[in-house]
Amino acid sequence: MTVNLKPSTAKGQALYRRAKTLIPGGTQLLSKRPEMFLPEQWPSYYSKARGVEVTDVDGNTYVDMSMMAIGACVLGYADPDVDAAVKAAIDAGSATTLNAPEEVELAELLCELHPWAQMVRYARSGGEAMMLAVRVARAHTRRDKIAFSGYHGWGDWYLAANLADERALDGQLMPGLDPAGVPRGLKGTALPFHYNRLDQLKAIVDANRGEIGLVVMEPRRGDAPEPGFLEAVRDLATEIGAVLIFDEVTTGFRMTDGGIHKLLGVNPDIAVFAKAMANGYPMAAVIGTSTVMEAAQSTFISSTNWTERVGTVAALATIRKCRRACVADHLIRIGELTFAGWKKAAAKTGIALHTEGLPSLTHFVFEHSDEPTLTTLFTQDMLERGYLAYSQFKPSFAHQPSHVEAYMKAVESSFAAIADAIRAGDYASRLKGPSARRGFYRLTS
Repeated sequence: MTVNLKPSTAKGQALYRRAKTLIPGGTQLLSKRPEMFLPEQWPSYYSKARGVEVTDVDGNTYVDMSMMAIGACVLGYADPDVDAAVKAAIDAGSATTLNAPEEVELAELLCELHPWAQMVRYARSGGEAMMLAVRVARAHTRRDKIAFSGYHGWGDWYLAANLADERALDGQLMPGLDPAGVPRGLKGTALPFHYNRLDQLKAIVDANRGEIGLVVMEPRRGDAPEPGFLEAVRDLATEIGAVLIFDEVTTGFRMTDGGIHKLLGVNPDIAVFAKAMANGYPMAAVIGTSTVMEAAQSTFISSTNWTERVGTVAALATIRKCRRACVADHLIRIGELTFAGWKKAAAKTGIALHTEGLPSLTHFVFEHSDEPTLTTLFTQDMLERGYLAYSQFKPSFAHQPSHVEAYMKAVESSFAAIADAIRAGDYASRLKGPSARRGFYRLTS
């Protein structure tokens, strides 16, 4: 591994400045904006990646102890088994006039993993898969209104919540989402409730009796469900004739072979997967009961690129390896080591720190009034130590305990420096650029 203690990211920064003049918003994914990590210093672009290492366009190689492609590369970068399957598919022809037989094979595997489901449709990204799922569910119930909890992408149906109240989505993981361009006619069709607040969901149902056709939520992301919460949601959806959709775009294949709802003991009518199911290759799946999924034939849903072979083959190779190698168990182990390491480093250095999340979706928060600045300082310091690091860590199968051990030595040194900066009161002046900005906002430069 090549680690530059004071890496130059000049090429990456110059390329990003060009990108902002050519690509509205600078990147295709909000969660990859350099401004969210380390403005004016983040490497921004990579030239190659393998395992847990990423080499940027300036030639610096880092250990990724942050997002691992926003959770998509569950096996690690350039996994040899998945890549071999993909290369074979490319050599055999990635798209033709005929359909890829692997579509049937993958559908059978997904239904085997989730015996409550009988049918599957595919997409190539989580956001469009959620739009597909909502369309199918609305076609089945013939009702427009949706009760939802959590973050579910960029679709009109979701952003419509902010037509009625511009802050309606602020408590749903990602604040500041502007519904510009969403038809005003969708106002009042997406109604938010908070996780573990059954009373809020019941109030929505009571106020819209006979109109709620869908209940959409993540079965879990951060807090565990309170006893009986998910069961009550399931019962209520059944009672009112609504389709229950579990968004497993983030949680799928990270805690078990398939959806986390398998561990929670509650089955939806539809579940949606993307991200980890194909180890970074574009792939998404909507699975559901035949009763609900057959409604896809009553509404037009079709896309040429949903029939290409690479995503399907990558998903098959990824899921099979996840099962064969007990990948979820490994992610949990690495995540638990990370949680313990953060807590130990915080206690040793006197940093006030809060940790949260699933072991395979770990997260910490500096308990300080200027938390964003401290997190930016942490990212800056860790970059200079050879790590892509942030307040979130999404472990992969390629991460080993030795990676966590080395990372924690760097974390402890970084926390010590941050504690010193807090005591001196000069933490903001130690930043070499602006503090990170989160959420959705318009880039002006």
